[in-house]
Amino acid sequence: MKVLSPLIQVALVQSTVCVAGYTNESEVPYYGRSPAVYPSPIGNGSTSTAWETAYKRAKALVSKLTVEEKTNLTRGHDGQCVGNSGAVPRLSIPSLCFSDAPDGLRGQEFVSAFPAGIHVASTWDRSLMYEYGHALGEEYHDKGVNVALGPVAGPLGRLARGGRNWEGLGADPYLAGVGMGAITKGIQEAGVIANAKHWLLNEEEWRRNPGDMGEALSSNVDDRTLHELYAFPFMDSLKEGIRSVMCSYQRSNHSYGCQNSKLMNGILKTELGFDGFVVSDWDAQHAGVASANAGLDIVMPDGGFWGRNLTRAVNNGSVTADRLDDMVTRILAAWYLTGQDEGFPAPGMYSEADKHDPIDVQRDHADLIQEIGSAGTVLVKNVNNTLPFTNSTRFLSVYGYDATVSAAPWSNPSRYGGGYEVNFGWTTFNGTLFTGGGSGGSTPPYVVSPFQALQERTSRNRGTLRWDFYSENPTPAYVNSDACLVFINAYASEAFDRTSLTDEFSDNLVKNVAANCSNTIVVIHSAGIRTVDAWINHPNVTAVLYGGLPGQESGHSLADILYGDVNPSGRLPYTVAKNESDYGSLLNSTVSFDAFPEVNFTEGLYIDYRAFDRKEITPRFEFGFGLSYTTFKYSDFHVKSTGNRTSALVDPSIAIVQGGHPELWDTLFEVTASITNTGDVAGSEVAQLYVEIPNAPVRQLRGFERVPLTAGETKTVTFPLTRRDLSIWDVVAQQWRLQHAEYSVFVGASSRILHLNGTLEIE
Repeated sequence: MKVLSPLIQVALVQSTVCVAGYTNESEVPYYGRSPAVYPSPIGNGSTSTAWETAYKRAKALVSKLTVEEKTNLTRGHDGQCVGNSGAVPRLSIPSLCFSDAPDGLRGQEFVSAFPAGIHVASTWDRSLMYEYGHALGEEYHDKGVNVALGPVAGPLGRLARGGRNWEGLGADPYLAGVGMGAITKGIQEAGVIANAKHWLLNEEEWRRNPGDMGEALSSNVDDRTLHELYAFPFMDSLKEGIRSVMCSYQRSNHSYGCQNSKLMNGILKTELGFDGFVVSDWDAQHAGVASANAGLDIVMPDGGFWGRNLTRAVNNGSVTADRLDDMVTRILAAWYLTGQDEGFPAPGMYSEADKHDPIDVQRDHADLIQEIGSAGTVLVKNVNNTLPFTNSTRFLSVYGYDATVSAAPWSNPSRYGGGYEVNFGWTTFNGTLFTGGGSGGSTPPYVVSPFQALQERTSRNRGTLRWDFYSENPTPAYVNSDACLVFINAYASEAFDRTSLTDEFSDNLVKNVAANCSNTIVVIHSAGIRTVDAWINHPNVTAVLYGGLPGQESGHSLADILYGDVNPSGRLPYTVAKNESDYGSLLNSTVSFDAFPEVNFTEGLYIDYRAFDRKEITPRFEFGFGLSYTTFKYSDFHVKSTGNRTSALVDPSIAIVQGGHPELWDTLFEVTASITNTGDVAGSEVAQLYVEIPNAPVRQLRGFERVPLTAGETKTVTFPLTRRDLSIWDVVAQQWRLQHAEYSVFVGASSRILHLNGTLEIE
């Protein structure tokens, strides 16, 4: 057998899985090409009794529709919502309302601005992820939105400067998967159809759509990496019963996402048993018949390639009548399954064309937003217990554009995304950052800025505040201050990728304040990675907090941490390097002016901390890192087999359900460890489980738990390890393979602080 090229070796991660039968590297399925998978599977609701019942009702209704009515249901229409499906009034089928964003209803009044996905991931808290999803679902439901466009695991965060990384749930498939599953469950238990996006490989914004320069970029990836990294988190969403998925803009292995039959027919609807419907990203459909046959079920926003064209295609046999029936059945089955036929609020979305009395859907969600805001704040430096403030901390000086709110953030409320970057030379300082830009951005009813919250605390304590929000070198330096707080941020948005992970003005601001203040505390609100080596080792920089994108209660969440009402427990969901160059080829988007631009995922499975581990690069702050106001001890490590089947491959006689083969979710081993709070204040530790899977990256996250502990308290944490957690994707068998080998297992406080270790063996 021919020795594989370095490219394919990377793609297969030097797997020992047999590739017999392939004499040429181009035959190894598959890299840079997307195999055709036809016909599109007909959904049947076999995933559960509830799905099966919904399908029976949907099919009965579809049998009463004309071809024209069916095609009308599969195309978007203009209307009150961001997206609106067709309706059939004679059969009481309403138009379904689709709306952004994954962190709150965009462009609306009396709605909440929740923390962004990346901030929720920073909590590493499963229960908060669910509560977040449920609260979002309640607001969507009360506004009459049938389909909420979220949660997000695409982008996963392959590129450090990716413009939309902040919408997702961290740069690890396991962490993102837990978030996807919990948020999906929360949204749908509130009576709203969740929409997992973007399927798949939408990792950068540069040339995501075709235009004057040519086609959209092609994300070229090998089969194993596609499964183990990029499809992995979507599986959790599918297992929790998600009812819709959004296909992505760019090409994947040279086929556009919304007409890629391998991704939709092959992986999503066959391999992973998806019974719901696939909706296009807005204007992401680039062909009519091809997208229909590849598995697209409804097009947004206006269905230019469908409508009458789809009717003609069905009548002339280019698209089968069965395929059209399946499209409509999937949409209506999701509607029935969610119970929206039993009485659902009419859309109450405000727009310039449809003004009405606003509907208040905020409930008591501000409390949850504040809690998540604090839980996702990551303390990364705290010299000599600078934080929390004590009763004697009464004189504070506040510096930086990020401390206060923008003077006029509402220039375009329908597309409001914060817009709080500092772009010197053409715009002014824009205030504190609590969300990112573009369709994923939230629209706040108000914003509690850090400065407002500090004023509240200072007035309560009869203290003193001094401030300068806009100077690069603030004067005078208030040498009598107990502490100087410097607020900076790092903005990102849909439609473009970041050009830097730092900025000169903000770095100079920190250094200038630190030069005159011996107790300088830096707070960074960022849409992702923000490097800090320009000043992190300055002796007067005593504490540093990554404040993330915390939503409308930003200041209150931060004050809770600063004053010790909440002990910080946030952990980084990505790796912060010492130098931007440490990210190597995973720093920038691929800028190409070719007519057919290419981006090759030649790093395979090695992104973020996996890449740093492989190259033995020491990061500034590793994935999973974060400090606390107390200390913890790890002990009593144990691994126990559950006795479930450990055959190399799953039982082929068992039917696939939504989320994949049922045996993938069987727990094969349980790892336990004891965590003790050895300090004198209560706090939560985020215990993390990493596994060294043979023929794979040296460490992969495979479990975590946020554990609240009072001073001196000990709790035992149990980490279940499923078949999927311990398997690799066999590119020849086209199945998940469990290797009969010894696996090293680690438990600790980050990807590099590993307190306990042991092994498990699969015979």
